[in-house]
Amino acid sequence: MATFTGTAEDGSIITYVDKKRYLWWLAFVGTFIYIGTFWGYFALGKNPLILWFPAVYVYVITAVIDKLLGEDTHNPPEEVVEDMMKDNYYRWHVIMHIPIFFAVFAAYVWLVGTQDLPWWAIIGLIIGVGAGSGSMLAYTHELGHKNRAFDRGLARIGNTLMGYGHFNIEHNMGHHVWVSTPEDPASSRMGESIYRFMLREIPGTIKRGLGQEKRRLATKGHGFWSIHNEVLQVYFGTLLMIIGIAFIFGPNILWFVIPHHMFGWYALTQANYVEHYGLMRAKKPNGKYEKCQPKHSWNTNHLWSNMGLLHLQRHSDHHANPMRPFHVLRDYENVPSLPTGYGGCFLMAAFPFWWYKVMDPKVMEWADGDISKVNIDPKRKEKLYRKYGGVDLVAAAAE
Repeated sequence: MATFTGTAEDGSIITYVDKKRYLWWLAFVGTFIYIGTFWGYFALGKNPLILWFPAVYVYVITAVIDKLLGEDTHNPPEEVVEDMMKDNYYRWHVIMHIPIFFAVFAAYVWLVGTQDLPWWAIIGLIIGVGAGSGSMLAYTHELGHKNRAFDRGLARIGNTLMGYGHFNIEHNMGHHVWVSTPEDPASSRMGESIYRFMLREIPGTIKRGLGQEKRRLATKGHGFWSIHNEVLQVYFGTLLMIIGIAFIFGPNILWFVIPHHMFGWYALTQANYVEHYGLMRAKKPNGKYEKCQPKHSWNTNHLWSNMGLLHLQRHSDHHANPMRPFHVLRDYENVPSLPTGYGGCFLMAAFPFWWYKVMDPKVMEWADGDISKVNIDPKRKEKLYRKYGGVDLVAAAAE
């Protein structure tokens, strides 16, 4: 097991063994879920019911395992972080997953394209495989934050799986700038259901991503309709892939492929929804927002789901320190915490009444009971002010 070293303030040498070094391989459990489901379909006499298993795993079983295994709040000593960041083992762990996601998708395209499956089984695969493909954005997200051209290029290749070409530039240059403000389409507001958020987030991030890419190209002397446009490169790659699949399996396969891509987009929407719900950075006297701090992101340390999502759930540290690699992201005390890992939160978010019941009191606790500090959905502002602020906005305006 690798040992990392660093120097303490008093000059002494600190040594550290990363006990989670090989726990990251738990991410491959997800891969085996898809392999096992594929094999099980044939082993059980082509029983289509088993094709719902990946969806059940993502939204139910992971939450149960998270509950059973609990949380991991351990942080590596800060003195050894620089040494840990030099270890390419962690980088290659991310890189090797990209072709695996493509292989899983290809296997299920073949399954749908060659087997006589009932419509309800295909819906199960759209959800289960779509959610799995969507989770690849955790990996392209990690690569997209790197300085190496290879890593950033591989992130774009990964994004072609679902046609999410605008993701990395929008995330890095848009979301990280405006996170937890009303101006950010990728930050959800208190009282905003995930479905209304989706209708604001997806077009909003596309528009912002395309705008960022247009400005980037202009600084290099290129027009928007250029081969150098990295967003269009991904879109074009996805289009070619879809055309190729339809050519091989026939146009009916698009009833699986296109909804699969759409659900993959929704998978990112789910993550964005739970990561900053209701949290808002304060405005300074000069009209600018305060710097993003760990308190402006919802955090969770549930071990199982964090191993599969590259510590994405330690979101507080990621937004406070966006260039910090996944394996050295830290837990913080006194940051807003989600009640479970992402899988369980995604399931709750699918039922807005359930989500509001659990999360709205948490938002108010974070705001110390002051609803004016909360990022609120304008359409529900009056109702929420009456409920949590004791203020009737209509009556107050009349006075």
